[in-house]
Amino acid sequence: MSVVTRWALAPLVLLLAGCASVGIDEAVREANTQARDFTGGALELGRTAEQRERRQALSQTLLDEPLSQADAVQLALANSPAVQALLAESWADMATANQSGRLPNPVFSFERMRLGSELEFGRLLSFGLVDLILLPQRLQVAASQQAQARLQLASAVVDQVTQVRQAWVRAVAAQQALHYARQVQRSAAASAELARRMQAVGNFSRLQRARQQVFYADASTQLAVAQHGAMATREALVRMLGLDDAQAARLRLPARLADLPPAPREAADIGTAAAAQRLDIQLARARLEAAGRSQGLTRWASFVDVEAGVRRDTVFDNADGGKGTRRGFELDIRLPLFDWGAAQREAMDAGTLAAAHRYDATVRGAASQLREDYSAYRTAYDIARHHRDEVVPLHQVIANENLLRYNGMLIGVFELLAEAREQVASVTRAIDAQQQFWLADAALAASLIGRPAAAP
Repeated sequence: MSVVTRWALAPLVLLLAGCASVGIDEAVREANTQARDFTGGALELGRTAEQRERRQALSQTLLDEPLSQADAVQLALANSPAVQALLAESWADMATANQSGRLPNPVFSFERMRLGSELEFGRLLSFGLVDLILLPQRLQVAASQQAQARLQLASAVVDQVTQVRQAWVRAVAAQQALHYARQVQRSAAASAELARRMQAVGNFSRLQRARQQVFYADASTQLAVAQHGAMATREALVRMLGLDDAQAARLRLPARLADLPPAPREAADIGTAAAAQRLDIQLARARLEAAGRSQGLTRWASFVDVEAGVRRDTVFDNADGGKGTRRGFELDIRLPLFDWGAAQREAMDAGTLAAAHRYDATVRGAASQLREDYSAYRTAYDIARHHRDEVVPLHQVIANENLLRYNGMLIGVFELLAEAREQVASVTRAIDAQQQFWLADAALAASLIGRPAAAP
């Protein structure tokens, strides 16, 4: 084998040795590790019939019982087409990043020329010499882009799980609020009917009856709003879980939200947890590294481009029946006469500078965002506990005392009904405060890992 031929095969050898693909399975395992508190290690891309059947069986099992928040997350990971699409898109991004680290394929040219009695066959195998020289940098850029794609996958999964958690909280709270709205409406209906009868026998004025009727009308309106709210939040949860019509019909939710934890998270513990690796900072760092490496690669390529080729020409002389062979190599050099690549280099410099500032902004804003989300969490906890320990028990005491007063004929039935309605309203406000706490809890968990979500 000639020296020229060995040089021609060198790029192929380096290509096969230097380019190894990164599979989606490894990226999914990494996402399960980084976001274990969110996925429970259950994130999986269903590519085979066996995997799809296993996920479907898990979905049916989870729907057999009232769906807890943790089960809702598992159901979304197993059943939601949106989650599967997210994984497939990440797979495509990683494949694209891997492709960017490969050398362009060599070009084979063939020509047939005739001059008088001579017939010439020309063969040329060429490849990019600059691409070969820059292969190590291309591999580093590809590795940075793959790391960025894996971090983006983990971040997107955290966002998806946070949305499922918050959708579950809203659906259960709306269902619970609907239950109490029905109680208020029934109380208002009884009060309005009693007022109508008392006016009919002359014991109630028209004004007194109108007041009871207005309250009944308002309670009916609030009931309609609560019914739609329960339906809308349930359907939002159905969409997040990716349920079909048959699965949506089987969906059952708990009767009430979970109780408040005995004590809130401490600010010191939050700071310690935040000191660990955050996804947003890791992602910003990966983007900065990818921009810096791409800048070096583009800087070289913007100046010069050289194509090296091996040529073999065969010439046939039909006049005397002779045959000759010419061998050699050629270089194709792009001359920077009209474009010196200055604009391209400026664009890369600007992109790298923007990535550097974006990284600084992410680092500086991380602690601030966490403090804000913790404040929302702690405020929501204190308000919910205040309703649970102070407001609702006080209304219960007032209701009990008014019942005694009613039995002693010190107040009438309308005063008793009004206090019952106020007691139910206090419970409704306590449910709303409890809902705000669990929404803030989900937002804080996302902020701790570096994916801030909307906090109430």
